[in-house]
Amino acid sequence: MSTRKQIGLSLGLVALALILVGGFVYTSRGDAAQEGGMEGHNHAAMTAGGDELKPVRLDPESARRIGVTYATATRRSFAQSVSTVGNVTYDETRLVNVNPKIAGWVEKLYVDFTGAPVRQGQPLMAVYSPMLVAAQEELILARRLADEAAAAGGERATVNANDLLASARRRLSYWDIPEVQIRRIEETGASQKTLVLNSPASGIVVEKMVVEGGRIMPGMDVYRIADLSRVWVEGEVFEKDLSLVGLGQSARVTFEAYPGEVFFGRITYVYPTVAVESRTGRIRVELANPDLRLRPGMYAKVELEAAAERPALMIPRAAVHFTGERSLVFVRGAGDVLSPREITTGLLAGGNIVVLAGLAEGEVVVSSANFLIDAEANMGLSTAAMEAGSENDPGNAGAPPAMDHSGHDMSAPGGDPAGHDTTSGPGNDVSEHTGHGG
Repeated sequence: MSTRKQIGLSLGLVALALILVGGFVYTSRGDAAQEGGMEGHNHAAMTAGGDELKPVRLDPESARRIGVTYATATRRSFAQSVSTVGNVTYDETRLVNVNPKIAGWVEKLYVDFTGAPVRQGQPLMAVYSPMLVAAQEELILARRLADEAAAAGGERATVNANDLLASARRRLSYWDIPEVQIRRIEETGASQKTLVLNSPASGIVVEKMVVEGGRIMPGMDVYRIADLSRVWVEGEVFEKDLSLVGLGQSARVTFEAYPGEVFFGRITYVYPTVAVESRTGRIRVELANPDLRLRPGMYAKVELEAAAERPALMIPRAAVHFTGERSLVFVRGAGDVLSPREITTGLLAGGNIVVLAGLAEGEVVVSSANFLIDAEANMGLSTAAMEAGSENDPGNAGAPPAMDHSGHDMSAPGGDPAGHDTTSGPGNDVSEHTGHGG
């Protein structure tokens, strides 16, 4: 096939597509010519809207042929939900660091691996410290002096000895030596080489930073214990959905580890910042975890129930044509005229969208094939501009004849440029409409 034939065939297909939309009649066409005669052909006034789209008239048969459907703007209640993902993390209010307040050496580790469960008051390690040995000797001496003062019967000496004994006890308790060990030292009157440090909380050892025989220093972290009976799920919500979440909001959480099972919690915190890179804000959902099935690091899917149902004017999402700067719908009026109108949209609710302004309840809009209607409206705008330029030409007398989509003079009988009958018949192929031969 020659290049000329290929070009002719392509143009013929374009003309055929335009003929399928032949039911469109531009209101800016014959009406504009009539009004132009009445008003002295003031086309500059007609196109004063600049880039405003022109209304389009579409008869029912043409609408059916190209698949145009309609929907009515209705006011109804809807409930918005937000879905996101997150990860299980520790409840930071239930994390405890274990660090000694004395210098010494670890003689014995009673909890010697990460992940070990511990109870509050359970022994963690036996520590040798010269500071503890000296404090034990002071306690034993204070106990002996208090007993002698009480036996001698001196009131002042007894008070002073008791004060010294209380001070020795307090020093050991401040170093986290259990009360039971302090009483044992007083009762036996003998110091011990090592003393035991107990766990300050119940939970799971999530970090262990000490080994048996190692040296410890005051303030050094040796264990981190987490209470996992309650955990957090931290997720990210898109910036556009942040207005739909708030404190106390209920949440449904599911995990891949437990398919078909739903965990219920509530939002306990909404972080006050938004990530610049992802345009998301963080939320925190708190979940009970009595059986420790939820583990930090697990992947979670979170569904948030937004505010209670509220009435709003809604149309199908497909009815809105977003141009980037504005949102347009085509409203059906009298005589099957489709008029473009700018609206203000709100939240999405499934396949529908909330209309905040620009549309009234009960109005009918195009809900499908919007791109075809938009193309026709833009073509009408371009044609009106060309007509305005033609009318402003002094050498062009009279209104231009009505044109079909291929630019031919349709005023001749049958609508053919040469005045031939363009109805179906032998020889009337696509090349006659395009003006190109095979």
